[in-house]
Amino acid sequence: MTDTTSSSFTKKCPHCQQWSAWNQRPNDRCEHCGGFLDPRAQRRVAEENRKANEPKEPSLLEIQSEDNVIVRFFKRMGRAGQVVFGAILAFFIAVITFVAG
Repeated sequence: MTDTTSSSFTKKCPHCQQWSAWNQRPNDRCEHCGGFLDPRAQRRVAEENRKANEPKEPSLLEIQSEDNVIVRFFKRMGRAGQVVFGAILAFFIAVITFVAG
């Protein structure tokens, strides 16, 4: 077992199967091989960072293939409502722009 003065937790490295000090952070690395002690958490943090840096776009309701018939029906109704709402807003913006000259 290694010296764990920096933390009271240890974790077995999934790469080299050695025990290392673990501070329960996603970027903690093995003291022996340098691999991540929690690779799933590391991937999750990388995915969250990637999603945070993507530009946000308004989108329509997504209909998944595994949704049942009732859910698909209500999602289609919601999608139609979104399209109608957008059309009404576009109409009012066009009228206001035309009136303003």
